[in-house]
Order: sequence, then C-alpha cells, then structure tokens
Amino acid sequence: MSRNWKRHHFSRRRMLRGMFAGSAITVGLPWLETLVSPTKRAWASADGLFPKRFGIFYWGNGNRPERWTPIGEGAGYALSDELAPLAGLEDKLTVISGMSIKVPNTIPHWSGAAGFLAGAPAIGSDNDDWTMAGPSIDQVVAAEIGGSTLYRSLEVGVDSTASLSYNAPFSSNPCESDPFAFFERMFGSGFVAGGGEVPPSLGWRRSVLDSVMGDLAQLIPTLSQADQVRLDQHLTGVRELELRLALLQENPPDMAACTTPGTPEASYPTVDGRKPLSEISRAMSDLIAMSLACDQSRVFTQLYTRPLTNVLFPNADDGHHNLTHHEADDQPMVHEIAVQVMSDYAYLLNALEAIPEGDETLLDHCCVMATSDCSEGRTHALDEIPLVYAGSACGSLVTGTHYRSFTQENVGKAVLSIIRAMGVVAPSWGADDVYTTDGLSAIEV
Repeated sequence: MSRNWKRHHFSRRRMLRGMFAGSAITVGLPWLETLVSPTKRAWASADGLFPKRFGIFYWGNGNRPERWTPIGEGAGYALSDELAPLAGLEDKLTVISGMSIKVPNTIPHWSGAAGFLAGAPAIGSDNDDWTMAGPSIDQVVAAEIGGSTLYRSLEVGVDSTASLSYNAPFSSNPCESDPFAFFERMFGSGFVAGGGEVPPSLGWRRSVLDSVMGDLAQLIPTLSQADQVRLDQHLTGVRELELRLALLQENPPDMAACTTPGTPEASYPTVDGRKPLSEISRAMSDLIAMSLACDQSRVFTQLYTRPLTNVLFPNADDGHHNLTHHEADDQPMVHEIAVQVMSDYAYLLNALEAIPEGDETLLDHCCVMATSDCSEGRTHALDEIPLVYAGSACGSLVTGTHYRSFTQENVGKAVLSIIRAMGVVAPSWGADDVYTTDGLSAIEV
C-alpha cells in the first residue's frame, strides 16, 4: 500500500464502504477485484457471453506410439488407429506428438504424471511414496477461473478414488468415483435448472460499478505516479466489465441447456472381475457436461485410470499394466485398450459438443486435454508423450491441426500455451528441465 493510500486511510475494504456512506448499498473491494481485474475475465467467449472451461481426461500406462501418431501434419492430418474414435471431431481437435516430459524417470509412471501435470520431478522414491512438487495444471487454472462458481473444480474417477489433482505437495483432491453420488452432489436437493434469465442483481451491480468509477477517479490527483498507473488499469477493467454487463442485459447467455440430467445407475457392479469402465466414464461425462452447462464449475479432472493400474479391460486376458510389459509383438490388446480409452474420451467431447451455447457449443468454450503418464508402457518412455486437446477455449487456441515435433521438444511449452489461453498470467511454466518461458506458438491464436 502506498503512502498516499495510508494517508487517506483508504484500505481496500474501507474505501468502498466510504464511497457508499449514507446509502443502503455496501460493496467490498475484494468482490470488485474478482469482477474487474484485467487478469480475471469471468466471461471470455468470442461474444463475451460464455465463460472458458478447462478439463483434463487422464489415463494410465500410455499407448502404442506407432499406432497413435496421426498421418500428415497441419490441417490436413488423418486420424490414426488409436485416435479413430474421435472421427467427426477433427476440426475441434489439436493433436500434439513427438514431445517429451523433461524429468528424470526415477519413479516409472509417476514421474511422467508429476512432470506433465505439475511441471517438476516427482518427490519420493517409489509408487507408494511420492507426491507432486506443486499444484497440478487444473488447480493452476482453477485459481484463475474457478472462484466464481459453486465448485472451484471437480474431480471424478472411473477406476478409483485416487487423484492426480494436487493443490500442493501431499495435498491432493480425492476423486468421486460413484456416478450416483456425484449426481446427488451436483443435481440433488436445492438444484435449480437455468433458463437464461438475467439475475435481478445484475442492474444493481452495474449501477454500483458506475458509482465506484466516479468516486475512484477523484482519487487520481492524490496518488503517486505508480498508483495512478495501477488505478488506470483498474478503471479500464471496470469500463470493460460495464460493457459486458450491458451486453449481458441486452442479450443474456443461453443457459436454457442447463437441465437436470438423467439419474445414473445406483451401482456399477463388476462382471467377471471387470469393472464397467466405459459405463462409469460415460455416466460421469454426462454429469460433467451438464455441470459445466449450468456453470456449477469451470474446471474438472476425469481420471479414467491411474498410472500403474492393472485393471482388467474387456476381452483382455491380463491386467493393463501387465499387458504393457508381457504381451508379445505389437501388443494388440494394449492397442485395443487405447482405442477404448479414446472412445470414452470421444464420448465426453460429444457430450460437450451437443450442448448449444449461443451460436457455438459448450465444447467451443472448453479446452479438454487428454494425456497419459508415458508413451510406450513397456519402456515407460517419456518421449512421444500422447497429447490431444479439444475445444478452442473461446477462440484462444488453434484447433483442427496436428503439430509434430521432430526434436523431442519440452511438452511444458504446450502446457504453458494452454494455461495462458485459459487466462492465467504465466511468465513461465515448470522447474528444472521442464522450465520454459516460451509457449508452443503453433497452437496459439
């Protein structure tokens, strides 16, 4: 706080309280900063009416790289065998291949998860004693866009309640793995479906902002030059918000798609020792899509299977991790598992694509990444890491292309571009060899 602010006793909260002295309205400045800070845009679609959303779809044990990489580069690419379930969504996708997670592979599977999601080597010595070194990507984004919704972020699991969403070392966010329990939490008692109506308080908020702008402008002559610059930036944000609020009143966002989704099954029992992964994943995907459509949250992680999982997939004669090491030749069952995983990722994307938002779809206002802890599970390789995202985050990311790196570039560059596209002001990403100040320009708009 500058000397001038101290002299006039304008603490952030007291200042606004003073501005409205004698009136029935009081507004705390922390609320105002959330709305108007130039780095915290709640509404960020092309028409200014819909928020950006971010999601991670994650599975364990990698893929078959030779059957994953698309044919051709740029906009003319063709989907590979393992990406074939994404057919019809090519214009909404960007596939990134040939990049590497630049961390020491000291804890197979977990090193890759920590290196990609937290941008730093894993802390620990083995799979039973490890943690991420810092917050995972979803929580970095949630800190920027998750503060104005009921749930800062959502974490769901398909295979288990284990989580790869981290707030800090040794602080993870447990996954909800029961679709019925997740339904009750999101759409149970107290849920009211949306209809596109403008909240009655919107006009009141706009009039408050008008008053705040006028009163704050009177302070300019009393401030230092640095504070004047800071205040000018603040007022610019207020003006931009006023314009968005006016547009919102004239043409409210179409939240008519916000309805109560169908109730999932009460239980999903195993059959012949096999958990019905697709059924659980698809039930969760429907609930996630509607949760985003109803603006209950803007950030989610869907952990399909965790690293090192040995879950039994349909038609497989052994657990997934065992197959990656012991299935012979070109590993057809490992390949089929990758196809199933992409089929369920495609289901999530199509659920988002089916929900209209203005002239676009919910998927257009999302960025939903899919990746794994390694490429080839047999070698635990951290190069050729599989990475695809869908949705342009309201026009902030390139879609409809395949970017191929031939030099094993740092995948942290792609991460940095994506979190910046979500509105995070990030001069860099990662630590040690993951550290980068450069994004991946090929995916930036």
